[in-house]
Amino acid sequence: MSAADADINDLIQRSSEGDENAAAQLAGVLYGDLRREAERQFSAENLGHTLQPTALIHESFLRLVNQGRTKWQNREHFLAVATSMMRRVLTDHARSRLRLKRGGQKRRTTLPVDQQISLDQPEDVVMVHDALEKLEKLDPRQARIVELRFFGGFSNAEVAEALKLSLRTVEGEWASARAWLRRELGSGE
Repeated sequence: MSAADADINDLIQRSSEGDENAAAQLAGVLYGDLRREAERQFSAENLGHTLQPTALIHESFLRLVNQGRTKWQNREHFLAVATSMMRRVLTDHARSRLRLKRGGQKRRTTLPVDQQISLDQPEDVVMVHDALEKLEKLDPRQARIVELRFFGGFSNAEVAEALKLSLRTVEGEWASARAWLRRELGSGE
């Protein structure tokens, strides 16, 4: 573990114990990582998207810091949970847009499972979120892998590191989860 990682882990620990100064320092140290995650989310989107990366980062970080009950293990754990929180923020935003624009009506479409979802299509965000909730009941690890791949833009190697799994395990679970998602998202309920 590098000295920088040790410092981050110390800040994470102190922050989880309620040290507000440590939480502020942690935000500054990890802001670049959070920014990269948010930019990865928005990299293929239109410039006019109603939620901007900075707003996604701030909302996600506020939710993370305010939950208080999570004991952060290390930087990877924090960033993995941050990715999950970004998913929740994006899903909440998409649901809000659907309520406003279409009275909450959802349409079923086929989603390219090998690519990131389109944040310009709130139906896609909600559809994938709903499918992930079903998958989580069947296989929580596969759901977590899909979440990190879709919403975090992680590679298989990054997922393996974040979840402390072998690359081969992640590759197998990802293939299985993709097949399940294709069936689920293409079912046209």
